[in-house]
Amino acid sequence: MSDLTTTRAVRRGPLEGHALPDDANVKAIVAPFASRWVLRGGADVAAPLAAAFGPVPPSEPLRAASEGSRAALWIGPDEWLLIAEDAPDGLGGALEAALADVPHALIDVGHRQCAIEVSGEGAERLLSAGVALDLDAAAFPVGMVARTLFLKAEVTLWRREAMRFRVETPRSFAPYVAAALVASARDQELC
Repeated sequence: MSDLTTTRAVRRGPLEGHALPDDANVKAIVAPFASRWVLRGGADVAAPLAAAFGPVPPSEPLRAASEGSRAALWIGPDEWLLIAEDAPDGLGGALEAALADVPHALIDVGHRQCAIEVSGEGAERLLSAGVALDLDAAAFPVGMVARTLFLKAEVTLWRREAMRFRVETPRSFAPYVAAALVASARDQELC
């Protein structure tokens, strides 16, 4: 009889093996795995969500609220993207329980998205090559969030710090976004 070997499936991130800009001027890294939910509801979701999740979802358009490794990003008048890099098992259930008494919709979208963190003095310039928004700090300040396009890919762009952005993108577009960032960095001589 021959020995049977067990083959196990290995989960790989959508950007594993893909190059990203990495230089003194600009650095892009794959953000840590995170759980994500889209929350829809009125202003009455804020208090119960904050009690169960941490940050109070912003009521001001195009803003983010963060607390530790969790964030609530305003992406529409009654819609927030919730990101938790430290999500314990059962956090989704805890959110549902906390929101049970208020009208809402909570959808787990952790499987469909990933993120790239872009930082450094050239971050704004690098991203401006593919985004039609004015990313100057006066027009797109720290804490601002916008759903937009990066060339042909839908992204949610969040300016976390003066020279640090988070680019949330669907997993299927992640290799395209990574390749576009590399090409843009090369074309602009940022790397």
